[in-house]
Amino acid sequence: MNEEALKLTLSSSPHAHSPNSTRRIMLDVCIALLPALIGAIVFFGARALTLTALSVAGCVFFEWAYRRIMKKDNTTGDLSAVVTGILVAFVCPVTLPFWTILIGDFFAIVVVKQLFGGIGANIVNPALAARAFLFSWPLFMNTWVRSGVHVPAFSNPTTASLDGLTTATPMASLHVGAMPEASVLDLFLGRTGGSLGEVSAMLLLLGGIYLLVRRVISARIPLAYLGTVAVLAFLFPRGGAARLDWMLVQLLSGGLMLGAWFMATDYTTSPVTHGGQLAYGVGCGVLTFLFRYFGSYVEGVSYAILIMNCCVGFFDRIGVPKRFGAVRQKKQKKGGAEA
Repeated sequence: MNEEALKLTLSSSPHAHSPNSTRRIMLDVCIALLPALIGAIVFFGARALTLTALSVAGCVFFEWAYRRIMKKDNTTGDLSAVVTGILVAFVCPVTLPFWTILIGDFFAIVVVKQLFGGIGANIVNPALAARAFLFSWPLFMNTWVRSGVHVPAFSNPTTASLDGLTTATPMASLHVGAMPEASVLDLFLGRTGGSLGEVSAMLLLLGGIYLLVRRVISARIPLAYLGTVAVLAFLFPRGGAARLDWMLVQLLSGGLMLGAWFMATDYTTSPVTHGGQLAYGVGCGVLTFLFRYFGSYVEGVSYAILIMNCCVGFFDRIGVPKRFGAVRQKKQKKGGAEA
């Protein structure tokens, strides 16, 4: 009898392994974000590429420097810092000063990610946390240029130099209960002002579909998120707008598509149970609707997702499926007898 055939190997769980590594998953996310990046360059000029490249370089550098100072393994090869850098740039105006986005990169990587233990240990999405922090400079974060205004790659735009080129985003109109000047088609294609990576719903949808096909994400969170916003917007239109038109502009405006497909689905800061993911998506949608309708700030996607990030543990508990073969214990009455 062959002794090798009888050898028993013991190992700790998990015993099921996936061929996908962290690096492979992050590379897929980068590929999914590529259409929106190309669109940003077409809409806003070469500075969109410069700002994104600088943000990526900043995130990678800050992660490498922190890990080196703390004498920890170098984790820049997993590409998670690259994804964070792209997303930080995507949620900022194309005119944001270079030094400002580097501050956002530092906050995202060092404060939000590394100080909590690195990848898989942060409690909120680093890119969205950086965006919220960067509103410490509200003038920079609220200066939008019209789509089609090409900003030079290494320019340092100021409010004076952008006079006549700036515009209000569609969310500014929606916030006061009015339909935006941009048509539904303009919003879908990206012919409007906004953060450099969020203006084209079409290109973001292409990236989301790629992630679904690659099975990097499931459709539960994005569909629950977008579906909740769609239903609430349809039921409660404002400004005398037609229900369907109001619903469509709410779905296609602001950072909703970027948040639903690329932010809310972050592995670390979203639930793992199926029921929890649906509840989480619905919660993001409800908060986004409330912030957009009743908040002092015109957009609510980033704050809605950040708040729901902090509730992930709760949603995982309510979504835990019943164990096979388990019998629920009967409750006892006050007298001690079984119910």
